[in-house]
Amino acid sequence: MKPGARVRIQRADFDLAAEIAALRAGDAAVGAVVGFVGTVRDRNAGGAGEVQALELEHYPGMTEKAIEAMIDEALARFDVRAVRVIHRVGPMQPLEQIVLVAVTAANRGAAFQACEFLMDYLKTQAPFWKKEATADGARWVDARVEDDEALARWGIRAGNAAASARTGR
Repeated sequence: MKPGARVRIQRADFDLAAEIAALRAGDAAVGAVVGFVGTVRDRNAGGAGEVQALELEHYPGMTEKAIEAMIDEALARFDVRAVRVIHRVGPMQPLEQIVLVAVTAANRGAAFQACEFLMDYLKTQAPFWKKEATADGARWVDARVEDDEALARWGIRAGNAAASARTGR
């Protein structure tokens, strides 16, 4: 993948400062840069079922195409100048970086909105599958109602949590 690509799916970690610098390089109209970095976390830290590792799977080509479409939608909705999404796949440990969404705009409001929109979209629509490893064994992470509700704020309906409950995955 090209270092300046809008979407990168990779196993390797990323450097937030380098990605932001590259995204805004040479664009004097950028007045705001908003970035979101998600990390692997243990939703039950210190309790039973503590997450020891997370593994993400995806369909190469399909995943990038879906995220490119999300970026196109964000560019159509918000007055932003550039977007970068980097999502890691493969095995990861708690506290490791998993995803970067970075947006540049002339003004902060548009940059914040586009970044939040893209994260809500990624959580529900990007074709990734997550498996958590705990002392009790491995389990696939189900879709969450809260993620579908967050996407609905943008006028997009997703039934991922309901579908997950029906299929058991």
